[in-house]
Amino acid sequence: MWNRLKAILADFIQQADLVLLGLCCAATLYGMVLIASATRYMGADGIIRYVGVQGAAMALGLCAYVFMSMIDVEIVLKKWKWVLAFNIVFIGLLLTPLGVGGATTGNQAWLKIPGIPFQIGPAEIVKITFTLLLAKQLEWLREEKRDLKSFPAAAMVAGHTLLLMGYYVVISGDMGNALTFFFIFLCMAFAAGFALRWFALLFAGLGGGIAFVLLLDIVPASMDYMLNRFRVLFDHSYDSLGVGWQQSRSLLAIGSGGIFGQGYMQGTQTQSSESYSLPYRWTDFIFSVCGEELGLIGCLAVIALLTAIIIRVLLVARNAQVPLHCYVCVGMAAMLIYQTVINIGMCLFVMPTIGVTLPFFSYGGSSLLTLYAAMGVVSGIKKRSPVTRRPGRLLG
Repeated sequence: MWNRLKAILADFIQQADLVLLGLCCAATLYGMVLIASATRYMGADGIIRYVGVQGAAMALGLCAYVFMSMIDVEIVLKKWKWVLAFNIVFIGLLLTPLGVGGATTGNQAWLKIPGIPFQIGPAEIVKITFTLLLAKQLEWLREEKRDLKSFPAAAMVAGHTLLLMGYYVVISGDMGNALTFFFIFLCMAFAAGFALRWFALLFAGLGGGIAFVLLLDIVPASMDYMLNRFRVLFDHSYDSLGVGWQQSRSLLAIGSGGIFGQGYMQGTQTQSSESYSLPYRWTDFIFSVCGEELGLIGCLAVIALLTAIIIRVLLVARNAQVPLHCYVCVGMAAMLIYQTVINIGMCLFVMPTIGVTLPFFSYGGSSLLTLYAAMGVVSGIKKRSPVTRRPGRLLG
């Protein structure tokens, strides 16, 4: 048993993507340092609780990275119907007593499972399985049907995405994570080679539908709050004490940090427990904490780490030996790009507040565990993709 375990670890160390793993660990540890500062105003118990949970999630994430590196996604996707059933059932659990919602957002987007120290967001895990399914669908259209240009092919892939988005939004009310599925679809469909006219038609249809709703003023009352989040982007004075409050405080925190920041654990808003201080500073607005206390230099370090991770994933996609592997890596990179751009945009008051966390940096056990599992899938693909040193000479 022990010899078998040592052989598995030796194989992992020799063939897995340790550079990608190192970047992920560096980003996570940096995030834990920021979380410690963001929760310091709660006292020692607050730091121990949040940093402890994040550390436990990182340990589990490392195990998930190793495990997922050993899995061949092509074998898993031979049972694609089971993967599809998992997506449907797992999101459906939000309707059971296990489903819990946010006290302020009203979203029913979390599962509280007894014995697990953190809540689980089904969307976080389904992002991986959805990416695998979409890659399988694109490969089937390319290899079996030899059809990536026709309208039925585009409608099939778009329909899969929109149905999952609608199913998730109706159950959870969480539009932020639902849009992640849409961005993953766009990037993977583009990488697969879908005709650009279908993208133009899709955006024209969505834009026309939104314009129609706005012109007729038939926005449902339940969606009016979301619409206000877009209005405030164009007029920062609009409802500055309401829907624009979080981003106003965030922008103030980042601006006050300057180039080098106010000092670690010295931020005016980050270390304040008053009601006017930076909200959700350890989750959605962890980038603002970095800006206030570590300044522009600290923020550039965050962006550099995330950019390096994304580039590493895209390099694995470029070197993939089969289209399926390429599509999966592109989907994983798209997930990281979307969350990074939206979260930093939220903090800079140029994107709406839709509850998207900053990968590897924001507090969140299920999010961190899922990210390591996703990167483990990429590592497994790299393991199965020999790197060419020169024509005819293979490495690995």
